[in-house]
Amino acid sequence: MPQLGETVTEGTITKWLKAVGEAVARDEPLFEVSTDKVDSEVPSPAAGTLAEIRVQEGETVDVGTVLAVVSADGAAAPTAAPAPAEAAVAPPPAAAPAAPPPEPPAEPTPPPAPAAAPPAPASPVAAPAASPGTPAAPAAAASDGPGKWGDRILSPVVRRLLDDNGIDPAEITGTGLGGRVTRSDVLSFIDSRRAGGAPASRGAASPSTPAAAATAQSPAAASSGSASAPTAGTDEIIPFTNIRRRTAEHMVRSKATSPHTLVVLEADYEQIERVRRSHGAQFRAEEGFGLNYLPFVARATVEALHEWPHLNASVGDDSLIVHHQFNMGFAVDLDHNGLIVPVVKHAEELTLRGMARRIRELADRARTKKLSADDISGGTFSITNAGPFGTFLTAPIINQPQVAILSTDGVKRRPTVVVQPDGSEAIAIHSLGLLCLAWDHRAVDGAYAAAFVARVTEILATHDWAAEL
Repeated sequence: MPQLGETVTEGTITKWLKAVGEAVARDEPLFEVSTDKVDSEVPSPAAGTLAEIRVQEGETVDVGTVLAVVSADGAAAPTAAPAPAEAAVAPPPAAAPAAPPPEPPAEPTPPPAPAAAPPAPASPVAAPAASPGTPAAPAAAASDGPGKWGDRILSPVVRRLLDDNGIDPAEITGTGLGGRVTRSDVLSFIDSRRAGGAPASRGAASPSTPAAAATAQSPAAASSGSASAPTAGTDEIIPFTNIRRRTAEHMVRSKATSPHTLVVLEADYEQIERVRRSHGAQFRAEEGFGLNYLPFVARATVEALHEWPHLNASVGDDSLIVHHQFNMGFAVDLDHNGLIVPVVKHAEELTLRGMARRIRELADRARTKKLSADDISGGTFSITNAGPFGTFLTAPIINQPQVAILSTDGVKRRPTVVVQPDGSEAIAIHSLGLLCLAWDHRAVDGAYAAAFVARVTEILATHDWAAEL
């Protein structure tokens, strides 16, 4: 099972696109997988014949589990003589190996705190299969046995939501592919049930329920050694969703990995504001969406990174790995239910209009769960935009393994001192906002980070933006 995103730890096989005995080409779609963040086709890492399928449709397994064996010598079926060399559909050696299936518990139990996930590879790679004559390792068991859910194919987060809220999936009409029940379907069902006055969660009944136990074992409670007991009639227990747990894990790991430092400068958006006023209506008519500040900031950031490349980097083994391809990640809020960072690849090749299109496209696909694994991997620098909410200053957390993340905050009309052409000063009303850079002090020092943000603000204030529209 490949790791389809930095915080993804398991996935559900929804469909095999090849049968045992069929030939498969390298990079040809081999199976479909559903995770908490994406539903994606996964290509074969090797050419050959699909000799064995070890994880069946509908099973949920951990990242690192061997899913199938592709025979390199073209054997037509698993009953043929073992090939001298085979390729297993598996992640790189750094990924955790498959574990033997545990005995299913009699009662649902809270999931253990997950280990920190390694950086996500861009795609699954081939690894050697077992030697000829060696028994195949058993596939990891699904998180819930097939008897519990019947023949329904449900993603891990959907199973957890159903289990936490005591819902039979047969009660819900699925809107996903082939009528599959999606996370949105379950949340809509829960909301409608609450509106009708029915109890929404088994976990709220008693602190001893599995949902409450999961809440009590949250990272905050674990770190303090205690958890607040809910007060009957006044508190609501909301179990963490899988995406909430994985986000928390990723953020805690980032804080433990990078010595975070913050630098903040004020940016003058007045020139951009004039371009938006003069070209905004035409842009909306041509593109179908409005022209906000984010693509301007993204374009200025890419230009500044050319001059200050050590922030488009990651920290390696006693070294700084500087990336010469600019893959910009943009944090997207999923209706306040989670966060995902799709990536605009080769951002250095885009104009302002092209940047605006790509950001809009990825955000729309993120909110409709149509991102591919490639869309959320390979980022080299990230931007988070809380500005639409009117924020004043945001201190973001670095998206590992990157070394910096830029926050754009609210832009407001405020008085400022401007220099006239004759050198005199005057007070004018301009559109101003703060840019906040959180950066890894292992990678660069304060002067370098400050100079980078200063260059971003300079480009925002002086670049000929109208020419790019």
